[in-house]
Amino acid sequence: MAPLLALVIVTLLARGLGALGVEYVATWPDAVAVGMAAMFALTASAHWTQPRRDGLIAIVPPALPRPDLLVTATGVLEIAGAVGLLIPATRTVAAVCLGFLLLAMFPANVRAARGVGDPAAPRTPLLPRTAMQVLFISSAVVVAAS
Repeated sequence: MAPLLALVIVTLLARGLGALGVEYVATWPDAVAVGMAAMFALTASAHWTQPRRDGLIAIVPPALPRPDLLVTATGVLEIAGAVGLLIPATRTVAAVCLGFLLLAMFPANVRAARGVGDPAAPRTPLLPRTAMQVLFISSAVVVAAS
């Protein structure tokens, strides 16, 4: 839920600044890019802090090798994407890449929704998690299409 709140609140604050004349966030796609950057900065932090890191490692599908390395790599990609969203010249490619990253990570979210037995693992039920994922990917599309 925290990533959703970060996306919505930061996007609305950024758009409010745009309405006040801040050119950097003058459009909704610009504001959504800033909201997404905040969301990904927040989610990336869980990739290195305990106990959240252990929970993320626990939800990596068992067929994938080195869950610890995958969690680290996705955290790095989230940070790189967040930075890319804040740079107008790289915003579109960052949004596209983050959209694909969200799709690639969705099986871990399905696994988490089904329960993995780790107390630190995310526990969002599948239907709300899927709805949030659709919103996050839609946000990436809005930014990429601008």
